[in-house]
Amino acid sequence: MDQLFTTVLVANRGEIACRVISTLHRLGITAVAVHSEADVDAAHVRMADRSVCLGPAAASASYLDVDAVIEAARTTGAEAIHPGYGFLSENASFARACEAAGVVFIGPGAQALEIMGDKIRAKEHVAAAGVPLVDGVSAPGLDDDALVEAAAGMTYPVLIKPSAGGGGKGMQVVERPEELAEALPAARRVAQAAFGDDSLMIEQLIRSPRHIEVQVLADSHGDVIHLGERECSLQRRHQKVIEEAPSPLLLDTEDGEQIRARLGEAACQAARSVDYRGAGTVEFLVSDEDPGTFFFMEMNTRLQVEHPVTEEITGVDLVEQQIRIAAGQPLALTQEDVRLTGHAVEARVYAEQPEAGFLPATGTVLRLHEPAGEGVRVDTGLRAGQAVGIDYDPMLAKVISHAPDRAQALSRLHRALGQTVILGVETNLAYLRGLLDDDDVRAGRLDTTLIARRLPDLALPRPDDDLLTAAALLVAQPRPVPGEGWACDGWRAAEQAVPSVLVTHAGADGHTLTTTVPLDGTASLDGPATPDGGPGTHLLTRHGRSRSVALARGDRSDAGVVVWAWADGVTARLTVADRTTQTLTALAQREAELTEAAPEVTAPLPGTVIAVAVTSGDTVRAGDPLVTIEAMKMEHRLLAPFDGTANLAVAAGEQVSLGQVLATVTKEE
Repeated sequence: MDQLFTTVLVANRGEIACRVISTLHRLGITAVAVHSEADVDAAHVRMADRSVCLGPAAASASYLDVDAVIEAARTTGAEAIHPGYGFLSENASFARACEAAGVVFIGPGAQALEIMGDKIRAKEHVAAAGVPLVDGVSAPGLDDDALVEAAAGMTYPVLIKPSAGGGGKGMQVVERPEELAEALPAARRVAQAAFGDDSLMIEQLIRSPRHIEVQVLADSHGDVIHLGERECSLQRRHQKVIEEAPSPLLLDTEDGEQIRARLGEAACQAARSVDYRGAGTVEFLVSDEDPGTFFFMEMNTRLQVEHPVTEEITGVDLVEQQIRIAAGQPLALTQEDVRLTGHAVEARVYAEQPEAGFLPATGTVLRLHEPAGEGVRVDTGLRAGQAVGIDYDPMLAKVISHAPDRAQALSRLHRALGQTVILGVETNLAYLRGLLDDDDVRAGRLDTTLIARRLPDLALPRPDDDLLTAAALLVAQPRPVPGEGWACDGWRAAEQAVPSVLVTHAGADGHTLTTTVPLDGTASLDGPATPDGGPGTHLLTRHGRSRSVALARGDRSDAGVVVWAWADGVTARLTVADRTTQTLTALAQREAELTEAAPEVTAPLPGTVIAVAVTSGDTVRAGDPLVTIEAMKMEHRLLAPFDGTANLAVAAGEQVSLGQVLATVTKEE
């Protein structure tokens, strides 16, 4: 039998790099990490046996630099490179560069990467192998006019998809034929920016479908097997949010086992058609009303983000299988050996702001507690003190549950998310728990449009009086400063305490709310303390009862001191204004009342200007698009606040910072 490698380089970062390194260590293999200058102290770098800096923070100058990655493998003596997912994992040129350098690429061959990496070629290829396809336009080389003409006979709505992409980036739904020509340029811009290829295809949109994918393993000896399916229908903007295995659709269908076998065989046939090698995933659209009707979407020629749910129900370490296959070993499993045991669910934890349209969030992790216990797994690359910026994908971690049945798996995941504490950067934790509470989700009535339908009515929990009081006490009580005795926020030595402070937080409608919190001695804050072994760092005693809370002090601004607070699964970013801050704020508000606010359109987060819709001097109406910026793999259109004359302050291609003025609209006299 072929021997395993002695040293493997992991060409990725974050939770997936940590995940791969853990298996390498279990197999006794030396793990080499690569990193950018921004990730010099990242968790995956600390976890690896050796590390190499690739370059600056920008992925294009570090993690995507093929020559730098190959050189890192050469200098460290790595015999193989594991690409994780994203970055170079589906890059055929990188696979060829590895081969030319005498380094094993832990993934499929370059031909499979090229064919399946191009959605147009992939569909033509699998169709020849007998795999069913949905109707669409997928001829290569079509420009916008040709695509509009080719789609003339299609039934609307349709879906625009980048040919070279994945992860939902660049996909746009077009409801009517007259909207197609306008939607294509934006889709091309995203495709070019994300994948370096602006080729597009158009498919008939299937309303309310199930998104079900099948995990396959294929060795270099001709054996191909599948490890069952995953349900990935809970999506937002074509990006998966919660995944599970097996699919509840097949669990609730009388002939579910037969349908699973058919899906599995179609997936294996797609893999065989390109002489696939390694771990891969074949994605299907499945009719909710008729689960036996399904269509090939695409094949992901890498490890999937949601691979842990398959590992949990099969007991198969997919990273280990990738390594063994790449080392030339035959599969030790046959199809008959695969058994699905219990149910597993995964939730993706993102740095984002649900109340602000899910804009990516940035910050520094001030406090971190990850859940544990029976049936709970966390795949993460987070650590306390880590800065979360805009250079990389905003996914922070994955929380996975496994249980004998689906109901218990969902309950375990809900509790685990409630025990997850991330202070210092806003996340979607409360949003995930809200989804798990949904009646349709609990019942397994899923489709790819469910989140879009539920989102407007999804009420996220707000901070209660205990959290507001704990934050107020954290700021107001005296605290020692080395070399200076006592420092007081809102207190003065030998004087009566400030009777109240103002605490500001986000309201349910996205607007800010300010609450007056009395400091009348009826509440006290001790800590750090964890009386119940939970994630809290302080003990709040109020009205004769105690509660464990987690608190972290952030920066001070003109509005007050930022305090991050958590209790019972609810996280809040609060701003506490003491007496001095209140006085200064009141003066600033009075001054502002005397001056009309400047009609400036500013950047909601750092990014790149990818399009300008007007030129300086143009007349615009309220709501007209002015500038589009791209940040953290998302487009953000900024609109005119009112009727007037536009004056642009930026140009396409320009880098902008948070709060930078992009345009000004002057009202007509």
